[in-house]
Amino acid sequence: MPTPAPVRPLDPTAAHELTTLAAKLLADHGCATSPELLAALPEACARLGEDIRDALRPVDTADGLFVLRGLRVDDTELGPTPGHWSTVAEAGALWDVVLLLVSTLMGTPIAWDGQQDGRFVHNIVPSPGHESEQTGASSSVLLTPHTEDAFHPGRAHLLLLSCMRNHDDIATTAASIRLTGLADEDVEQLKRAVVPILPDDAYEQAQRFAGRPAPVPTLFDTPEGLTLRFDPAYTPTQDADEAWRAAYGRLEEELARVSVAVSLEPGDVLVVDNDIVVHGRVPFRARYDGTDRWLKRASVRVEGRPTRPPAEHDEHGYGQAALTAWTV
Repeated sequence: MPTPAPVRPLDPTAAHELTTLAAKLLADHGCATSPELLAALPEACARLGEDIRDALRPVDTADGLFVLRGLRVDDTELGPTPGHWSTVAEAGALWDVVLLLVSTLMGTPIAWDGQQDGRFVHNIVPSPGHESEQTGASSSVLLTPHTEDAFHPGRAHLLLLSCMRNHDDIATTAASIRLTGLADEDVEQLKRAVVPILPDDAYEQAQRFAGRPAPVPTLFDTPEGLTLRFDPAYTPTQDADEAWRAAYGRLEEELARVSVAVSLEPGDVLVVDNDIVVHGRVPFRARYDGTDRWLKRASVRVEGRPTRPPAEHDEHGYGQAALTAWTV
């Protein structure tokens, strides 16, 4: 049976240090999206203590994830869950900065020019009219397990999900390729670049890109073990040969077998190794009354990490540019 997600506790002193620094940065720079605040993150992180750094050491188990626990979100102070990411404004801005500090301690925060106005922290809330999509704004359907931004060669190495509100204990699902028992012959099939991964519905501009989609491998060997690039909802598997499709189906079955359900508490930060773990979400009924589930999401690049095939350097990324916090 799969084990529960590993938890790394953050003691009250360390949690206070982190939130106090975030509050100071917010007060000094006015808003969480300020370019000056982003530029100040590395120097600010240098002042944080060893307890925080130890809790945010790299993912170091085959699970490929952990939950940072110990931060406390005041539900009343937070205000109602917005109905769309574009209406969030400065709601929860302190937690945007906390998440940016956590991201900076683990690598370099990245953003996308074609998603949520290029923000480095995304708000994940259920939105009317999007219930059945395969995006973070959906609710009534299973969000299929996937690699975050799998269509792009510049996708994050780490995905961070910070829980603001989760009154209904809605679970994030996660499954590690390192825990599967896929047969060697299936692994070899899925190392072949047979079909592309297309941009998801959160990237309307990328979906209109005129360039030809390039086939990409699903699995890739590294010195540390297998990594994967996986998004079945946006992969035209019908264009692949029968042997590849059969192997892909068995990969889906194995990932389902080892999947864990992580119900985040307010203040929790789920850290996912995006090269090892696919994540999703169980269906739920959105109320749109200000009490729905609300997560904040950040993407982190870890420079020099040997977890991507060299051929990815030649991909066009469907015209999407990844932005880095230090060059904004």
